[in-house]
Amino acid sequence: MIKVAVPNKGSLSESAGLILKEAGYRQRTDPRDLTLYDPENDIEFYYLRPRDIAVYVGSGELDVGITGRDLLVDSGVQATEILSLDFGRSTFRFAAKEETDLAGKRIATAYPGLVQQYLNQKGISASVVRLDGAVESSVRLGVADVIADVVSTGGTLRQAGLQVFGAPILESEAILIERVGVSRVDAVETLIRRIHGVVIARQYVLVDYDVETQNLVAATALTPGIESPTISPLQKEGWSAVRAMVKSKEVNRIMDELYKVGARGILVTDIHASRL
Repeated sequence: MIKVAVPNKGSLSESAGLILKEAGYRQRTDPRDLTLYDPENDIEFYYLRPRDIAVYVGSGELDVGITGRDLLVDSGVQATEILSLDFGRSTFRFAAKEETDLAGKRIATAYPGLVQQYLNQKGISASVVRLDGAVESSVRLGVADVIADVVSTGGTLRQAGLQVFGAPILESEAILIERVGVSRVDAVETLIRRIHGVVIARQYVLVDYDVETQNLVAATALTPGIESPTISPLQKEGWSAVRAMVKSKEVNRIMDELYKVGARGILVTDIHASRL
């Protein structure tokens, strides 16, 4: 049996539960449940605070876990990212009243480990002030000169009289993690393949279309697929049927381009799971 850590609250929890369900694993129906055993797959799930998951996985108490890249870096534990999950994206930036040199400044953040690692990598000497919650008030209250926090639109920062500056500290998203140097068992390998299959399935759709054989090269150049497209001759002489995976965010543009090169009967189908 393997033990898997799952976020117990917030948007990470909902998205993590959904991706595990789509990968074929049983998930809790009552949000108050802290553990759940999936007998069919012989896996026990532990629902924990997202910030604590890296600690449990890094200690070896749990085999793998779903958390944020920001929380893994901030924890400083012996755990490593093994798969990005394509949800829960966020960007960490510095902000202050005006753009400033970080050297010698007081930097307020709820992620001191993450910020200190960045400063060490850049060779910058500054003081990190750890705060929980809304750090944007720290400059106005005189606790810090600069803040480091998650930034989306920047509206909250502007209201506090702050502006973002410099390159992003970190681009974060939900990730699957494991302990550094661990020897993976088959059940963990299966979990990784299943989740990876769901991630890919969410990013791609299947496109089917008919095209005259004389236009086949131009059409398949637009839909090369993962390995290559599937091409079958039609009963109508001189025509072929083509099936290929394309990125869902590009599908409408590709359909337009296919139509221009003579493709007809263009159909798009969602993919619910995959193994590539």
